[in-house]
Amino acid sequence: MFVLTGYEYFLGFLIISSSVPILALTASKLLRPKTGGPERHTTYESGMEPFGGAWIQFNIRYYMFALVFVIFDVETVFLYPWAIAFNTLGLFAFIEALIFISILVLALVYAWRKGALEWS
Repeated sequence: MFVLTGYEYFLGFLIISSSVPILALTASKLLRPKTGGPERHTTYESGMEPFGGAWIQFNIRYYMFALVFVIFDVETVFLYPWAIAFNTLGLFAFIEALIFISILVLALVYAWRKGALEWS
């Protein structure tokens, strides 16, 4: 018994999209050359001779900007099932979606005021 009717295609897509990276990583691990050398453990810099260390510190703002982007990008994915079933859910689901979007807007305003969206 499948509880969520209408989501069979989504489940199939989820299974296929999850198995493609796993199959690609497994195939690359099986087909890669097994030999190694000292060049394999050096830092790669576009074919040029590497200079300096590979461990450099980046500004925390780049990570904060990326984290805020990922959070809002993932949370907008939650709106797609709601949009698909919008006609059958009714007014209660619409109000819940408005509350969810308002929480996202409040989080965006908070991140904006804290300076998490400033690149420089």
